Amino acid sequence: MELINIRNVNKKYKNGVTAIYDLNLKIKKGDFVFLIGGSGSGKSTFIKMLYREEKPTSGEIVIGGINVAKLRNSKVYKLRRRLGIVFQDYRLLPKLTVFENVAFTLEVIGVKRKDIKKKALKAIELVGLKSKTRHYPDQLSGGEQQRVAIARAIVNNPKLLICDEPTGNLDPEMSLEIVGVLDEINKAIGTTIIMATHDKEIVNKMKKRVIVLKDGRVVKDYEKGKYDNEDI
Repeated sequence: MELINIRNVNKKYKNGVTAIYDLNLKIKKGDFVFLIGGSGSGKSTFIKMLYREEKPTSGEIVIGGINVAKLRNSKVYKLRRRLGIVFQDYRLLPKLTVFENVAFTLEVIGVKRKDIKKKALKAIELVGLKSKTRHYPDQLSGGEQQRVAIARAIVNNPKLLICDEPTGNLDPEMSLEIVGVLDEINKAIGTTIIMATHDKEIVNKMKKRVIVLKDGRVVKDYEKGKYDNEDI
């Protein structure tokens, strides 16, 4: 069953630049998809439209039955509560512990205190940081901080996890570890994952679906793909 259905989407900015041309794409529930593309490919615009940082100029983006393109600004928070988002920079709150950083997401949306502890600890355990719940961000490595960011993104059990260059600040070994964590989440709880990346080694090792954007268009869509330099 489809989780994401993108139909005839175009995005033209006020400065006249068109970032996305007539995009049509379907992503099933439980898919793990790599999104690759060079500078100016439209990759960042595509990612931002999924969580409504940007609106398409025309067309439809339907996620879990919600037409994101037509969503009122006052209702965007409802969409984002259904999503998990992981960025290249970890965006952790420096004065909060690992547990507090993850729990804070649930506190903001009004989850009951007894449920917060249970859900936060489950998410932290899922990313392999059970022994570091009381550590602060500056006591963690970059890879560990990104694991906390992932735990925070999945703590409310989102149907879709959007990862925007999550390994961009990490060394190759740690990058593979982080993608391994994402793969476990995908398999264990069925979360659909879209990961934008430039990391050729990761894409080729994981053998997942690969969507290639170039000049605002999908030029390749491999069911079990690889990172081909000629595509970029």
